[in-house]
Amino acid sequence: MKDYGMYEQIERYLNGAMAAEERAAFEALLQTDPRLATKVQEHAQLLQAMQHYGQRQTLKHKLNNLHAEMEADFDLAQEATPQSAQIWKVYWKRHAQTIAVAASVSLLSVFGTLWSVQQLKAPVRQQTARYVELRREVEKIKKEQRAIINDINSVDPSVKPAPRPARFSGTGFAISSDGYIVTSSHVLEGADSVMIENKSGLKYKVTEVYRDHDNDLSILHIADPAFTGFGKLPYTFKNAEADLGERVYTLGYPREDIVFGEGALSSTSGFEGDTTSYQISIPLNPGNSGGPLLDDKGNMIGIISGKQVGQEGAAFAVKSTYLLEMIAELPAAATLAPLTLPKKNNLTGNSRPQQLKKLKDYVFVVKVYSSKGV
Repeated sequence: MKDYGMYEQIERYLNGAMAAEERAAFEALLQTDPRLATKVQEHAQLLQAMQHYGQRQTLKHKLNNLHAEMEADFDLAQEATPQSAQIWKVYWKRHAQTIAVAASVSLLSVFGTLWSVQQLKAPVRQQTARYVELRREVEKIKKEQRAIINDINSVDPSVKPAPRPARFSGTGFAISSDGYIVTSSHVLEGADSVMIENKSGLKYKVTEVYRDHDNDLSILHIADPAFTGFGKLPYTFKNAEADLGERVYTLGYPREDIVFGEGALSSTSGFEGDTTSYQISIPLNPGNSGGPLLDDKGNMIGIISGKQVGQEGAAFAVKSTYLLEMIAELPAAATLAPLTLPKKNNLTGNSRPQQLKKLKDYVFVVKVYSSKGV
């Protein structure tokens, strides 16, 4: 159903303009299509808010007329003789009830509009609650940071404080041999500095050089002068949409050790029909955000971003085509070295364990350091 057709049907349904048979069919569709039901609810709330607004405008017009009449009577009273007091008494008797009713209607209209606005915000809050970003939060590390902060506040200020532990926030992976990494933007929330580390123990300090807020993607670059390059990456990026039902897999860091997850591409759209993402049937946990999503042949097809609350195995990944678009549009000032994407896939034809052996050195845990704590 196209959006304009959908809204036309919603308008007719809410206005009672549907025939009985059509209305019954529409209500049956509401029971099976949560997205349509949400649209109907939002549209009804919008119409109600608009109705309240119209009532407020009408009331405002009446009050303006009343105010003009009061000013005219006041001018008359000023020009009059001692009868002016009597004129105001007569005027008050004539308008006291009107003024009281107008004030009451005004208050009800204001509170009604505030209620409508809150109702319109409710679906947004519900949607946010139903989608979680897979950023890793470790309670033990939170406690350690709080303890360190307390120690710093209690010791001699001349004593150099101990370094703070990192927050193991998410996953990232290499996109070029010259030290560029991609991860989810929300992984870097609150970061003062960022380190990456892979399964082999290689550690590098990185800096964020570009961020795409719309698609929740960030490009990092290794800032270590000792870094000499990754060599040839064993995978390539798919610039076409993957097919429904394809076998897919990912590597990530929901814990200290790297974790493999496998499943299928269950929808070519993401949360609430988002066309920039895929839905995948892989059970994922906090820490997987920013990790790679690959197809059976070892092509990068997406970047893990989040999952739906209360629905096991409903996770989402930003499509690789949007990463490629972002890279193509990188401003010159954002690049510290030429960003050259891999052109040959060396994972195709290998068994899954062989693919993972070649892949794991290019997938990193992202460690976020923050002076504000977690």
